[in-house]
Amino acid sequence: MNAEFINPFIAALLNVMKTMAQIQLVPGKPKKKSDNQARGDISGLIGMVGENIQGSMSISLDEGLVLEIMQKMLGEKPDSLDSDVQDMVGEITNMICGGAKNELGEKGYDFGMATPVVVSGVNHSIKHQVDGKKMVMPFSHESGKLYLEMCFNK
Repeated sequence: MNAEFINPFIAALLNVMKTMAQIQLVPGKPKKKSDNQARGDISGLIGMVGENIQGSMSISLDEGLVLEIMQKMLGEKPDSLDSDVQDMVGEITNMICGGAKNELGEKGYDFGMATPVVVSGVNHSIKHQVDGKKMVMPFSHESGKLYLEMCFNK
């Protein structure tokens, strides 16, 4: 998978977490992914379609981390992954993809974004919408882990 596609999503993720939630994530080592198993407790998935690129991106977060983000972004910390948390994960997914879309657009890759889908629960799965190589990039924080997944037809 081309770093030219991946790096804008990593940069957008780190920027959104830092500016919106004052959360500094520590990047891990990217790996190929062959299954559909989510690594976190709640995930946001968004599809992207353009003339010269098709793919999808997801973020999957541990419950402790997503509740910490909710506390820092909105000033409230729910007891569980309720509908407000799900809405926030969808919005974060949208912001990350939008940030990457702007950077990739400057490089000649223009695409439309679908509405994010949010799935939660222990052992849920993430089904990327294109057949392509999948990559997962882990990030850590004292409140939990976040996993950025990318799948492109390139």
